[in-house]
Amino acid sequence: MRTSDKHSKIIEAAIKVFARKGFFNARISEIAKEAHVADGTIYLYFNNKYDILITLFEEEIGKIIYQVKLLIEKESDPRKMLEIFALHHLQLMEEKRDLAEVLQMELRQSNKFMKEYRNTKFIEYVDVVSAIVHKGQETGYFRKDALPGVFKRAFFGALDETARLWVLSPEHSYTIEEAAQQISDFFVDGIIPR
Repeated sequence: MRTSDKHSKIIEAAIKVFARKGFFNARISEIAKEAHVADGTIYLYFNNKYDILITLFEEEIGKIIYQVKLLIEKESDPRKMLEIFALHHLQLMEEKRDLAEVLQMELRQSNKFMKEYRNTKFIEYVDVVSAIVHKGQETGYFRKDALPGVFKRAFFGALDETARLWVLSPEHSYTIEEAAQQISDFFVDGIIPR
């Protein structure tokens, strides 16, 4: 097996094990078993379980950023761009449930991660939203007095809370598409010039 294949298998296995057992309860040996590699092989790629969590976060968020940017660059309407971002974010709940659970729940429970990690990938991700707001302001579609930094956090916060609830209880009276549309509408209507 090539080095990159083993690395990827370990990350994929970690996502499954962290989602099933929780980060704190998961053991390196369980990740190795899920990845079909020897326990010692894990340490050729990662220093410890925390290192796996950080790498998992950076790599997976990196993929999400790449995908959402590809989708958004095909659109010129800022409102539609925000709708695309919202839908793509929430679709992770259906398409990659284990990953969503790790990103939504396990990362938050790691005080070390929250305190020590410089989350540049997360910042890059939410900056996609502020870039859309800037674009909308330049074209006159959005109000000039709307603060993109405040908007991106509020918009992401609404998506994040909806995603968290989706992970905790998959039974809902609305679809992911409806939730994404509603969140986009609520926020965009607030920054359209009066």
